[in-house]
Amino acid sequence: MDFEKKVTMDPSGFVLLSEHVPSIIQEIRYFSTYNFVGDRIDGYEEPAALLTREAARALKLVAGEVNAQGYRLKIYDAYRPVSAVRHFILWGIEDMDLRMKPYFYPDLEKQELFDKGYIAKQSSHSRGSTVDLTLLDMRTGKELDMGGPFDLFSEVSHPDSKNVTEEQFENRMLLQKAMTRNGFLPFDYEWWHFTLENEPYPDTYFEFPVSSAYLKR
Repeated sequence: MDFEKKVTMDPSGFVLLSEHVPSIIQEIRYFSTYNFVGDRIDGYEEPAALLTREAARALKLVAGEVNAQGYRLKIYDAYRPVSAVRHFILWGIEDMDLRMKPYFYPDLEKQELFDKGYIAKQSSHSRGSTVDLTLLDMRTGKELDMGGPFDLFSEVSHPDSKNVTEEQFENRMLLQKAMTRNGFLPFDYEWWHFTLENEPYPDTYFEFPVSSAYLKR
């Protein structure tokens, strides 16, 4: 079966994360212009996190665990429509658009982002059970120092990077252990990226937009 035949518009297995885990903070970067492209990304009609029911259920367990330790989860991205991934690919072809290079890929050329695996041409996010997130300290109200920001395309973003301090590494492992204990798998290139191990749609990619209204149709 080719990739196109795996794409569907059916949102019936998805939920609005805020309704299932209201304690989670959301900063959906691809709805904003503060991302590596510099524009709102196609398919993001609302700054909301959508996930499969199974992933939302697992993330609720993670949220409960870290809340008990004095932290809150902060989500940067969850379900990502196939149209958004196409937007990334088309952006990659536009060699002259380097507006956000100093902030997100200062040491790499644009095409290297794809060649080195930082941007996938088929994203696990489009299967609905992958999240990008961090931890926020409830005492200070600030994000934990992870040694590099979300979507920094660099080796320093690898979870096991040797170019971070001991405290930054411990913060990464605090997040990673909470996620893996509750059924998520980490990603070798990005400390913030996790996919539900037993994801319900491992071979299906979704096209419907990021919109709470769409789920209610």
